Amino acid sequence: MKYSGPTIFELGESEALKRAVAVFKRGEHTLVGSGDDAAVIASAGKYVVTTDTMVEGRDFRNDFSSGYDLGYKAVASNVADVAAMGAKPTALVVAVVVTTSTTVAWLEHFAAGLQAGIDNLAPGAEIVGGDIARGTEIVIAVTAHGELSAEPVLRSGAQPGDVVALAGTLGRAACGLDLLLSPDETLAKAYDEWVEVQLRPNPPIALGQLAAGIATAMMDVSDGLSTDATRLAKASGVSIKLSSGSLSGYEAVLELAAQSMVARGFVASERDWVLHGGEDHSLLATFPAGAVLPRGFKVIGEVIAQAAHPLYLDSEPLVAKGWDSVSS
Repeated sequence: MKYSGPTIFELGESEALKRAVAVFKRGEHTLVGSGDDAAVIASAGKYVVTTDTMVEGRDFRNDFSSGYDLGYKAVASNVADVAAMGAKPTALVVAVVVTTSTTVAWLEHFAAGLQAGIDNLAPGAEIVGGDIARGTEIVIAVTAHGELSAEPVLRSGAQPGDVVALAGTLGRAACGLDLLLSPDETLAKAYDEWVEVQLRPNPPIALGQLAAGIATAMMDVSDGLSTDATRLAKASGVSIKLSSGSLSGYEAVLELAAQSMVARGFVASERDWVLHGGEDHSLLATFPAGAVLPRGFKVIGEVIAQAAHPLYLDSEPLVAKGWDSVSS
């Protein structure tokens, strides 16, 4: 997406930032916000911290992601990690590297996307500070803080006999990415709902807090179900058996998009999207058998004793094929 108008460096850093941060709202946990050497956030007990980086050309492309999209996605990917620990997001710090051609309009849209992400996913939180620097490509780094009201839910607590459940969507963001990357632009327009999930994911943040105290293990599905379920199984010293029947509903909603791509000569599979596609930022959790799951979690498998492979689809080993931020 193209932005016109003066660049950040033509206007000057101070004035550009002044325009951008004007959109930010005060958070309910903030004692000292942006403008000082550091922010001060109120916390009644334990808190969690997470960080994530998005690099132009590697994690996003400006030809189909607007500044607003990137701001929203930066919030979503980080508060999902906070939620996966069972915590409530309270504050975010954002650092961004921009180029000499980055416009003030892009920065303003980026800030608006950050605030929209907070409004929709983490109401009460605040962008409490950050940094801006110049480089050869846009880089976005977010650090998110959250407050725990119960013990943190780790990846390492799953036990044989637990059920495996998921809150959120599967495969939609991966489908949206393939649609965007297709040279046939009509495909992305025809299935704009899946494109929207790729550009602006909406993870079920509140469900992470509801699962705290019940779930034995939990994590954010950012790199694909097969990859992240394998990570959880290894961390817990168990194996996980996913049910193809329980996953069929996630596949069904993507079937028409896959058929449309295949009909135009492209490779597409709704099963691959569901099993290996990332960036939905759903919550994968394990719960004791017989536990009442928070509404919004769906059982998709079971935890078994550690076997020859960490992950199975029904009775067949399932190899992790999701995103690897270093080697993919």
